[in-house]
Amino acid sequence: MDINTGLIAISAAFAIAASAFASAIAEKAIGLSAIGAMAENENLFGKGLILTVIPETIVIFGLVVAIMIIGMAH
Repeated sequence: MDINTGLIAISAAFAIAASAFASAIAEKAIGLSAIGAMAENENLFGKGLILTVIPETIVIFGLVVAIMIIGMAH
């Protein structure tokens, strides 16, 4: 194993980790807002749930980028 393989592995791990942290921060802010909205109006539960799940797509994009980075190794 040479240094290039290690750098590619670190790059792929960083892509997933950065997208996961960004998703967590976004989900926290949206979740807090959704709970506040639901405290005033219980009919907003469905919208709050959907908006809370949307940031998870950021992690999927990070996974795609990591797969592309690993694919460049070959």
